[in-house]
Amino acid sequence: MKRSRRDLIWVPVFAVLVVFAVPWPLWGVDLVVAGLPIWIWWHIGWLGICSLLFWRFVTTGAWERGMGIDPAAEGGDRP
Repeated sequence: MKRSRRDLIWVPVFAVLVVFAVPWPLWGVDLVVAGLPIWIWWHIGWLGICSLLFWRFVTTGAWERGMGIDPAAEGGDRP
């Protein structure tokens, strides 16, 4: 199956998401904001970013193309 450039962009995007899932720059920082350590806020923000990017990944049809699924043939609700 041939991949488009648009689909290949998702590979480095997900690689960056995995690399920065661990708050490397915050190791050893004891700062507390609103009662929670700053590294917890990092995870909250990072999960929000991951959710938005995964939503975009799915809504652009990259999920179906990556899985080899044709939404039209499956009777999907996409136009």
